[in-house]
Amino acid sequence: MENKSESSAPVIAENGKHTRQPREEKPLYADARACAVKILCRCERTDSYLEKLIDAEIRNDRLNDFDKALLNEISHGVIRWMRRLDWFLNGFYRGNYEKCLPEVRNALRVALYQILFLNKIPYSAAVNEAVEFVKRIHGDKHAGVVNGLLRTIIRTLDNLVWPTREIDEVNYLGIVQSHPNWIVRRWIRRFGFEDAVKLCEENNRRPVMSLRVNTLKINPSEFETYLNEKKIYFRKGLYAEGFFSAKTMSKLYTDEFFSKGYFSVQDESAGLVSLLTDPKKDELVLDVCAAPGGKSSHMSELMGNEGKIIAVEKYLSRVETMNRNIARLGIKNIKTFHDDISEPRSPELRESLTGKADKILVDAPCSGLGVLSKKPDIKWKRELEDIHKLQKLQLELLENCVKYLKPGGVIVYSTCTTEPEENAEVAEAFLRQHEEFAVESASGFLPESVVNEKGYMELLPHIHKTDGAFAVRLRHKG
Repeated sequence: MENKSESSAPVIAENGKHTRQPREEKPLYADARACAVKILCRCERTDSYLEKLIDAEIRNDRLNDFDKALLNEISHGVIRWMRRLDWFLNGFYRGNYEKCLPEVRNALRVALYQILFLNKIPYSAAVNEAVEFVKRIHGDKHAGVVNGLLRTIIRTLDNLVWPTREIDEVNYLGIVQSHPNWIVRRWIRRFGFEDAVKLCEENNRRPVMSLRVNTLKINPSEFETYLNEKKIYFRKGLYAEGFFSAKTMSKLYTDEFFSKGYFSVQDESAGLVSLLTDPKKDELVLDVCAAPGGKSSHMSELMGNEGKIIAVEKYLSRVETMNRNIARLGIKNIKTFHDDISEPRSPELRESLTGKADKILVDAPCSGLGVLSKKPDIKWKRELEDIHKLQKLQLELLENCVKYLKPGGVIVYSTCTTEPEENAEVAEAFLRQHEEFAVESASGFLPESVVNEKGYMELLPHIHKTDGAFAVRLRHKG
């Protein structure tokens, strides 16, 4: 009997005799699970963000549509639930789990995520794929460890041991809801234990896709008709007209309506920032951290493509992305600059714009802790020290913008984080340094449900069912 594990297969040559031809070796990263392991390893050892790593793999022609969807689900899911997965893997691993080889550790995570969270995938498929992958990359010994550990977990699924809240509620919540202890500790102090749980749960939900209608091209009712015709399940925005949330929308970026610029992808919380800025058709608006251009383009739509928006972005690749979005949407009143508002090179920014802007939007770099449902890797890449460093940068940005504003003008400061040091504390520190400014309550521009007692826009995922976000309208007294 032929040994089927040999690396060659019999073929019939032209002379009629059997010869051997080398088998075509299956590429190591030819399927969704293996690609997910590669992404997770890179995400751990580099500063690369999960979304960019997934996008690079999805462009891979070897993956069909099902595999691309599975890759996206597994990669996001493992990162989202990594601490809970590691709690169980560490409990069953014989030896020091922390010293486990990266490919082995992430193959285990990928398999366990499927076992615990993906009901339609048989346990055997999750285990066998992990075992075969590890065997090819690290040999039979490591593959045997993976096989034994995963099958032991499967046998004891109904009796898995969880951490105990009574001993350490911070550690308990951090493990069960898969968040770092430093974040959980802050939220328990600020919101109380039960609301901290709800916030973590909201972060761990699979995100919905929020879409904004381009009112320069169609109206919301026409877009609603389109969604119904495509049989896409949706709900209208909770706080702003022209926003829709859809659970799934396959092949979004090749969709005809998207290609024609009839809509953009933007969370409703971000859209509220543009509404708070309240740009008018005859105004000059400066957006100082503009890429990828969602808020600039939304303001253009609110202005009816009239007036002028100066959109500044310091990273060239992001400017290029912004320019593509602006062109797709048919926007004519935005001028983009590859520049840094802190030290502008362009004479138009440095001289001509000084004292001329009616409105300035400072959508500041921040910790991003309000968007953890969409970008779960952020919670593992951030440290407490980052918040304090960012606060300094945010204040510097605001300070640099004052000279561009005309008397009586408005600065809107916004972030996509939930943390007070980056939000209210930045606004209040700025006001202490600039008595010529005052808070103009957001309640005159936005629904009361998103405005706090100080007049700031503040959204929390577990309360408002959007991304976490903050914005404050600062009016120059003139």
